Amino acid sequence: MPDLPPILVLKRVLHVGCGAKNPDKLHKTFRSPDWEEVRLDIDPAVKPDIVGTMTAMPTIADGSYDAVWSSHNVEHLYAHEVPVALAEFLRVLKPGGFALITLPDLQAVAEHIATGNLEEPLYQSPAGPVCPIDIVYGYRPSVARGNVFMAHRTGFTADTLRAKLEAAGFQTVKVERDNLALWAVGYKRP
Repeated sequence: MPDLPPILVLKRVLHVGCGAKNPDKLHKTFRSPDWEEVRLDIDPAVKPDIVGTMTAMPTIADGSYDAVWSSHNVEHLYAHEVPVALAEFLRVLKPGGFALITLPDLQAVAEHIATGNLEEPLYQSPAGPVCPIDIVYGYRPSVARGNVFMAHRTGFTADTLRAKLEAAGFQTVKVERDNLALWAVGYKRP
């Protein structure tokens, strides 16, 4: 019998709120040949693999992903939807899988606002200058063009994000502050 090549089993990451296809939007953790990206977005115009919302993913089987990646999405939900979305993240993860989430740090933004800076740019993004008011309510130029998906409806500090992830059932939750962003990782019980 001839030698058979080894079977390659890719790990799968669900890229929630992926936007238009762009490999740079995928976190570096998932940019290796070991990972397969599956893109989910509410906006069919960005041509995701799955059109849907992070608060209801019935077409995705329980325990079918090794990771969930969410970059600047959860703040677009209403506060009452956050536990629902985090429960969906946990549901679609395999035992031992993890969610990696980044979003604005409202505590850091509030420090700028407290000094009187509401509309002066904090940094330059590929889309243009971003001001504290954009971080709190959503990027104004995008919302003004009719992209209501870009409005922010809730926000987090490190403590509130950790509490929400733990309440959803994530284990070994770690949250770090990084300039104007929060980074969180939480694991599903093995």
